[in-house]
Amino acid sequence: MDFPQPLVTVDAVLLTLRDSGLEVALHRRDREPYRDAMALPGGVVHADEDASTEDSIRRVLRDKTGFEPRYLEQLQVFSGPDRDPRQWSLSVAYVALVPAAELAAATAKFRFVSVDALPPLAFDHAEIVGAAVARLRSKSTYSTLPFFLLPERFTLTQLQHTYEAILRTRLEKSNFRRKMEAWGALEATDEHVGGAQRPARLYRLKDFTFFDRSVG
Repeated sequence: MDFPQPLVTVDAVLLTLRDSGLEVALHRRDREPYRDAMALPGGVVHADEDASTEDSIRRVLRDKTGFEPRYLEQLQVFSGPDRDPRQWSLSVAYVALVPAAELAAATAKFRFVSVDALPPLAFDHAEIVGAAVARLRSKSTYSTLPFFLLPERFTLTQLQHTYEAILRTRLEKSNFRRKMEAWGALEATDEHVGGAQRPARLYRLKDFTFFDRSVG
């Protein structure tokens, strides 16, 4: 017995942090369905060459952005008969985190917009963005995930501001730094930035580790 085959795709919620807050990369579709609508970067799984959906999304991101993100995590599967007018479809969605400084080459192809002020999006991409942002904000209360939105070396002030921007709250400086020290996730470098009188030491992330307590 023959069964109709679903359309299998992958989509990436590429998140970065700028002065205006958390932003997501979108592009304008150049074909139907939803021609001219804004959408997440994504594509069809190539069963003849992709060993997994992670291989698929990495290929898509290389082709469409010219780089691979430092952090990539599978989010969830979105599926159903109504999400794509062509046929029953499923999309394996991924969250990608990239420091803003690394996005210069991608800005010509993508528009970066606030996750809190999305334009109308194609398919169910608004739902996918919402799920990705919720995942990031939840994990940021107990993990080092926000580190991946920073350059490889950063100051403690930059780190705190990153957590504050994601969590949308102010964090008490001494409590935050004690928490970071207790986690043992930071490694001090011999580099400093800033003026000669009070230069700030640069740090880097030792390992990517999850923790079970809030940073607040």
